Amino acid sequence: MENNSRNKTSRIALWTTKECAFIAMFVALLTAVQLALSFVPGVELVTVLFVSYAFSMGKARGMLLATAFSLLRQIVFGINVTVLLLYLVYFNLLTFIFGFLGNRIKKPIKWLPVIIIVACLCTVLFSLIDCVITPLWYSYPKAAARAYFFACIPFMVPQVICTSISVFALFIPITRACEVMKKSLQA
Repeated sequence: MENNSRNKTSRIALWTTKECAFIAMFVALLTAVQLALSFVPGVELVTVLFVSYAFSMGKARGMLLATAFSLLRQIVFGINVTVLLLYLVYFNLLTFIFGFLGNRIKKPIKWLPVIIIVACLCTVLFSLIDCVITPLWYSYPKAAARAYFFACIPFMVPQVICTSISVFALFIPITRACEVMKKSLQA
Protein backbone atom coordinates (compact mmCIF):
# COMPACT_ATOMS: atom_id res chain seq x y z
CA MET A 1 0.00 0.00 0.00
CA GLU A 2 2.75 2.43 0.97
CA ASN A 3 4.72 1.64 -2.21
CA ASN A 4 1.63 2.35 -4.33
CA SER A 5 1.21 5.82 -2.77
CA ARG A 6 4.91 6.57 -3.46
CA ASN A 7 4.43 5.68 -7.12
CA LYS A 8 1.37 7.90 -7.29
CA THR A 9 3.29 10.77 -5.63
CA SER A 10 6.20 10.26 -8.03
CA ARG A 11 3.89 10.33 -11.01
CA ILE A 12 2.19 13.51 -9.79
CA ALA A 13 5.55 15.20 -9.18
CA LEU A 14 6.79 14.16 -12.63
CA TRP A 15 3.61 15.42 -14.27
CA THR A 16 3.91 18.71 -12.40
CA THR A 17 7.51 19.08 -13.54
CA LYS A 18 6.55 18.40 -17.15
CA GLU A 19 3.60 20.75 -16.90
CA CYS A 20 5.71 23.56 -15.45
CA ALA A 21 8.32 23.07 -18.16
CA PHE A 22 5.69 23.10 -20.91
CA ILE A 23 4.02 26.22 -19.54
CA ALA A 24 7.40 27.94 -19.16
CA MET A 25 8.26 27.01 -22.75
CA PHE A 26 4.94 28.35 -24.01
CA VAL A 27 5.31 31.59 -22.02
CA ALA A 28 8.76 32.01 -23.58
CA LEU A 29 7.28 31.38 -27.03
CA LEU A 30 4.49 33.94 -26.45
CA THR A 31 6.99 36.51 -25.19
CA ALA A 32 9.40 35.93 -28.09
CA VAL A 33 6.61 36.18 -30.67
CA GLN A 34 5.25 39.36 -29.10
CA LEU A 35 8.73 40.88 -28.91
CA ALA A 36 9.56 39.93 -32.50
CA LEU A 37 6.37 41.53 -33.86
CA SER A 38 6.17 44.48 -31.45
CA PHE A 39 7.50 46.94 -34.03
CA VAL A 40 4.59 46.25 -36.44
CA PRO A 41 1.35 47.93 -35.25
CA GLY A 42 -1.67 45.65 -35.29
CA VAL A 43 0.25 42.51 -36.19
CA GLU A 44 0.36 39.86 -33.50
CA LEU A 45 0.29 36.09 -33.14
CA VAL A 46 -0.22 35.95 -29.37
CA THR A 47 -3.99 35.56 -29.80
CA VAL A 48 -3.79 32.46 -32.01
CA LEU A 49 -1.24 30.91 -29.63
CA PHE A 50 -3.47 31.52 -26.59
CA VAL A 51 -6.60 30.39 -28.42
CA SER A 52 -4.98 27.16 -29.63
CA TYR A 53 -3.36 26.40 -26.28
CA ALA A 54 -6.53 26.96 -24.23
CA PHE A 55 -8.69 25.08 -26.74
CA SER A 56 -6.57 21.94 -26.44
CA MET A 57 -5.21 22.21 -22.89
CA GLY A 58 -8.30 23.52 -21.09
CA LYS A 59 -9.42 26.51 -19.05
CA ALA A 60 -7.27 25.97 -15.94
CA ARG A 61 -4.01 25.49 -17.83
CA GLY A 62 -4.90 28.34 -20.18
CA MET A 63 -5.57 30.73 -17.34
CA LEU A 64 -2.34 29.75 -15.60
CA LEU A 65 -0.49 30.44 -18.86
CA ALA A 66 -2.29 33.78 -19.27
CA THR A 67 -1.35 34.90 -15.77
CA ALA A 68 2.28 33.80 -16.12
CA PHE A 69 2.59 35.56 -19.49
CA SER A 70 0.95 38.74 -18.20
CA LEU A 71 3.40 38.94 -15.30
CA LEU A 72 6.52 38.00 -17.28
CA ARG A 73 5.65 40.52 -19.98
CA GLN A 74 6.07 43.26 -17.38
CA ILE A 75 9.70 42.24 -16.89
CA VAL A 76 10.47 42.12 -20.61
CA PHE A 77 8.62 45.25 -21.76
CA GLY A 78 8.71 47.27 -18.54
CA ILE A 79 6.16 47.66 -15.80
CA ASN A 80 2.93 49.31 -16.90
CA VAL A 81 0.01 48.89 -14.52
CA THR A 82 -2.72 49.46 -17.11
CA VAL A 83 -1.18 46.89 -19.47
CA LEU A 84 -0.84 44.42 -16.59
CA LEU A 85 -4.50 44.87 -15.65
CA LEU A 86 -5.58 44.64 -19.29
CA TYR A 87 -3.57 41.48 -19.89
CA LEU A 88 -4.66 39.81 -16.66
CA VAL A 89 -8.32 40.47 -17.42
CA TYR A 90 -8.30 39.88 -21.17
CA PHE A 91 -6.02 36.87 -21.59
CA ASN A 92 -7.63 35.03 -18.68
CA LEU A 93 -11.04 35.71 -20.22
CA LEU A 94 -9.80 34.64 -23.66
CA THR A 95 -8.37 31.37 -22.35
CA PHE A 96 -11.50 30.72 -20.30
CA ILE A 97 -13.70 31.13 -23.40
CA PHE A 98 -11.54 28.94 -25.62
CA GLY A 99 -10.95 26.37 -22.89
CA PHE A 100 -14.73 26.12 -22.60
CA LEU A 101 -15.10 25.79 -26.39
CA GLY A 102 -12.37 23.15 -26.45
CA ASN A 103 -14.36 21.03 -24.01
CA ARG A 104 -17.46 21.30 -26.21
CA ILE A 105 -16.09 21.10 -29.76
CA LYS A 106 -14.64 17.73 -30.72
CA LYS A 107 -13.91 18.46 -34.42
CA PRO A 108 -12.48 21.98 -34.57
CA ILE A 109 -11.99 21.92 -38.35
CA LYS A 110 -15.78 21.90 -38.80
CA TRP A 111 -16.17 24.77 -36.35
CA LEU A 112 -13.26 26.86 -37.64
CA PRO A 113 -15.48 29.72 -38.94
CA VAL A 114 -17.10 30.03 -35.49
CA ILE A 115 -13.70 29.87 -33.80
CA ILE A 116 -12.42 32.65 -36.09
CA ILE A 117 -15.46 34.84 -35.38
CA VAL A 118 -15.16 34.34 -31.61
CA ALA A 119 -11.42 35.11 -31.74
CA CYS A 120 -12.12 38.30 -33.72
CA LEU A 121 -14.85 39.36 -31.29
CA CYS A 122 -12.41 38.76 -28.43
CA THR A 123 -9.85 40.95 -30.20
CA VAL A 124 -12.42 43.76 -30.35
CA LEU A 125 -13.12 43.10 -26.67
CA PHE A 126 -9.39 43.58 -25.94
CA SER A 127 -9.57 47.14 -27.27
CA LEU A 128 -12.85 47.83 -25.49
CA ILE A 129 -11.44 46.64 -22.15
CA ASP A 130 -8.42 48.87 -22.74
CA CYS A 131 -10.79 51.78 -23.44
CA VAL A 132 -12.26 51.24 -19.97
CA ILE A 133 -9.13 50.42 -17.91
CA THR A 134 -6.82 53.16 -19.19
CA PRO A 135 -9.24 56.11 -18.80
CA LEU A 136 -10.30 54.87 -15.36
CA TRP A 137 -6.72 54.35 -14.17
CA TYR A 138 -5.56 57.77 -15.33
CA SER A 139 -8.85 59.50 -14.39
CA TYR A 140 -9.46 60.83 -17.88
CA PRO A 141 -12.31 63.29 -18.19
CA LYS A 142 -15.20 62.12 -20.41
CA ALA A 143 -13.98 63.99 -23.48
CA ALA A 144 -10.49 62.50 -23.17
CA ALA A 145 -11.90 59.00 -22.62
CA ARG A 146 -14.02 59.39 -25.75
CA ALA A 147 -11.00 60.62 -27.71
CA TYR A 148 -8.99 57.63 -26.42
CA PHE A 149 -11.71 55.28 -27.63
CA PHE A 150 -11.73 56.76 -31.13
CA ALA A 151 -7.93 56.72 -31.22
CA CYS A 152 -8.00 52.96 -30.54
CA ILE A 153 -10.14 52.15 -33.59
CA PRO A 154 -7.36 52.46 -36.21
CA PHE A 155 -5.33 49.91 -34.21
CA MET A 156 -8.29 47.60 -33.63
CA VAL A 157 -9.04 47.09 -37.33
CA PRO A 158 -5.64 45.64 -38.33
CA GLN A 159 -5.61 43.52 -35.16
CA VAL A 160 -8.96 41.97 -36.08
CA ILE A 161 -7.76 41.33 -39.65
CA CYS A 162 -4.54 39.79 -38.31
CA THR A 163 -6.51 37.63 -35.87
CA SER A 164 -8.81 36.34 -38.60
CA ILE A 165 -5.89 35.43 -40.88
CA SER A 166 -3.70 33.93 -38.16
CA VAL A 167 -6.50 31.85 -36.63
CA PHE A 168 -7.55 30.65 -40.09
CA ALA A 169 -4.00 29.64 -41.01
CA LEU A 170 -2.51 28.51 -37.70
CA PHE A 171 -5.25 27.40 -35.30
CA ILE A 172 -5.50 23.78 -36.49
CA PRO A 173 -1.72 23.06 -36.67
CA ILE A 174 -0.98 24.73 -33.32
CA THR A 175 -3.92 22.97 -31.68
CA ARG A 176 -2.66 19.63 -33.01
CA ALA A 177 0.82 20.35 -31.64
CA CYS A 178 -0.71 21.21 -28.24
CA GLU A 179 -2.72 17.98 -28.32
CA VAL A 180 0.52 16.02 -28.86
CA MET A 181 2.10 17.81 -25.90
CA LYS A 182 -1.01 17.17 -23.79
CA LYS A 183 -0.73 13.43 -24.49
CA SER A 184 2.95 13.47 -23.51
CA LEU A 185 2.03 15.21 -20.25
CA GLN A 186 -0.46 12.45 -19.46
CA ALA A 187 1.99 9.65 -20.24
